[in-house]
Amino acid sequence: MKMSKRVNLSTREITKVSLFTSLAIASSIIVRLGTGTMLVPFSLLPMIALLSGMILGPKLGALSMFVYLLLGLMGVPVFASPPYGGFGYILKPTFGFLLGFILASWLAGKIMEKARDSLKSYFLASFLGLLAIYLVGLPYLYIILNFYLGKTTDIAGVLKLGFFPFIIPDIVKSIISSIFAKVIVSRLENINIREHQPL
Repeated sequence: MKMSKRVNLSTREITKVSLFTSLAIASSIIVRLGTGTMLVPFSLLPMIALLSGMILGPKLGALSMFVYLLLGLMGVPVFASPPYGGFGYILKPTFGFLLGFILASWLAGKIMEKARDSLKSYFLASFLGLLAIYLVGLPYLYIILNFYLGKTTDIAGVLKLGFFPFIIPDIVKSIISSIFAKVIVSRLENINIREHQPL
């Protein structure tokens, strides 16, 4: 009789996941002001998603973003735009970008698992993670606008709404994320080395 595999997380891993979930929530709440009239609001979440993957690795990073998403769908008001939470949020045009954050975190972490610990590798992981967000978010935006809301929007219109206004700021965020992740990972590795040095 085969036993199903169980995912067991240590207290330290749960703490790391909780930290980045909390950062995601905080970043959403911070940018709520001034986004009420925007279909796709400005967000710091791409930075948090990329950082979570590059620092925690693919599994824990993606899990931290999944927990954030799950909390919002359960009704906790953690999202950036009204109604801020609830299962109905999946019908919002921007929900695809939230799904993209999970993929971006996993992808960025996966790349860093196999890449050298260089700033170039962090840039690569960050940019490909950012690309993943748009590859999920833009088609979702198109589908909801056209087939649910009934707002006929062509591909050019979707790009005007969800890509062109945000790509430059998001590239800046990805660069900042790469630098932060490199510094944080290096310091964490130094701490681990010191902890394991014989007295």
